[in-house]
Amino acid sequence: MKMRILAGFVGVSIAIIAIGCVQTVSGTHSPALSWGQDSMSGRYDRSVDQVYQASLQVVQTDGTLLTEYVPHDTTNTVRSLYGKVNDQNVWIRVEGIDPQITQVTVEARSKWGAKDLDLAHELEKEIALQLAR
Repeated sequence: MKMRILAGFVGVSIAIIAIGCVQTVSGTHSPALSWGQDSMSGRYDRSVDQVYQASLQVVQTDGTLLTEYVPHDTTNTVRSLYGKVNDQNVWIRVEGIDPQITQVTVEARSKWGAKDLDLAHELEKEIALQLAR
């Protein structure tokens, strides 16, 4: 009986160590597993405003937009948003690389912190398709 309790404590301890607080692509923090790739990026020959509006449209179409903001430690060429799509947390960062090129980075995680790279990839491609319209 004592060994089972000890094993339970060891398991919980390992889980707490493995799950930490990681920084999202938008500059905020979220509890998550911290190893491996968890975001997808794409670069487009469009302005920051066009890519940001396409990102807003995709999140509003597929889920719920919760927050829009400009990170304080950056210039106005960086915008971010946070929403929920398919009950997953989604962060999107739109950043001007130069006046002609804009990069969008999409990160998706479950409410328990597990990565959802497939959803991030799907949303990044939907943003590209929205820009093509």
